[in-house]
Amino acid sequence: QVQLAESGGGLVQPGGSLRLSCSASGNIFGIYAMGWYRQAPGKQRELVATITTPGDTTNYADSVKGRFTISRDSARHTAYLQMNSLKPEDTALYYCNFHKYLPQYDYWGQGTQVTVSS
Repeated sequence: QVQLAESGGGLVQPGGSLRLSCSASGNIFGIYAMGWYRQAPGKQRELVATITTPGDTTNYADSVKGRFTISRDSARHTAYLQMNSLKPEDTALYYCNFHKYLPQYDYWGQGTQVTVSS
């Protein structure tokens, strides 16, 4: 019903920046939230940031707060993740999430690789 297209991953040096984008298409209506999760090798998938619509309420993992900013273009159903001051420990596959309400359902992107290394 909903497809997610992610982009913006890549290789960046420590202290650098990247901007991830996630565009949702398909049966989009009503109340929903979008967010970013990540999974590093040997680690479980973890929440990075989420944003709701309406209201634009945001939530961040403690490890990224102050460095990452999530935003949303409601007209385009697109979520962005601006990542600044990147650290090697930010290296992971980053997954976009679309959480629909009424009824509740989750959709996931395929993941985009972020590698922070010199």
